[in-house]
Formats: sequence, structure tokens, C-alpha cells
Amino acid sequence: MSEKLDIIVLDDDPQICSLITDILDGFYVWGDVHAFTNFNDALAFCKKNNLGVALFILDVYLGNKTAFDFLDLISDQCAWAPEDTIIISGNASDDVVNMCIASNITYLIEKPMKPYELKLAVRAIVGKYLRFAKRLLGDSEYAGRVANI
Repeated sequence: MSEKLDIIVLDDDPQICSLITDILDGFYVWGDVHAFTNFNDALAFCKKNNLGVALFILDVYLGNKTAFDFLDLISDQCAWAPEDTIIISGNASDDVVNMCIASNITYLIEKPMKPYELKLAVRAIVGKYLRFAKRLLGDSEYAGRVANI
């Protein structure tokens, strides 16, 4: 099990990618932030590092690909990725919302984003893992059951 929860940021707009990274660098202490503006570079990083668990912040449209394409390609390594993903969209149309719902993604932020929106969504996802870790550490019987899964 990983000792940290890294964040993968993927947005093909370098300014937005940098803005997101700057916001995260100001408060995120539970892992490393890896930012990408190229779909294939982000995919190669995820495949090479076999993340298992990570938090993803993805622009919905990435040139001729989408965030949903990316999640499909890493699903064998990061089964929980949709639940641990924040989608960023310049236009949260009904189609984008419906794709998020169909993909089990519950965090959607529309550009221009407010920093607190991103912080709260990240904290909500991280909170799930912090509560789980706390329970594992505080309840040895539960930890034993989890170890047997």
C-alpha cells in the first residue's frame, strides 16, 4: 500500500495546469503533485508508476481525447480512479454532466474555477482515505479483515 496519495493533473492548457498546480502546492501535503499538459505523457507516467491509488484532476476535453478516455486507459491500474477524479470543464453542459454520472464521477468544476472549489473537492476525496487509514490503525480486528480481502 502506498504511503502517500499523489495527484495527477492533466489539462492541455498550460496556464490552467499551472494555476491548478499552484493552488495545490499551497495546501496539499498528503502526496506529490504531478502536472501534465500532454495526454500521452500523463498516461505513460501512470502506467510506469503503477499508482494503484491516486487523485486525478482532469480537463474534460484534451485535444482529440477526453478525460473519460484517460480514465478508461488507466482503469486496470487504478480501479478507484473515477471516484477519485475531479473533472474540470469550460462548459459543464448536460452531456458532460451525464458522462460524469455514467462514469461514477461526482466532482465537476466549471472554469473559471474558484480556488476554494478545488480545495474542497480535493479534501473530500482525501478525507475518504484519511478516515480509512484512521480506522485501520485504530481497529486491529477491522485491519485483519481488510488484510484478508
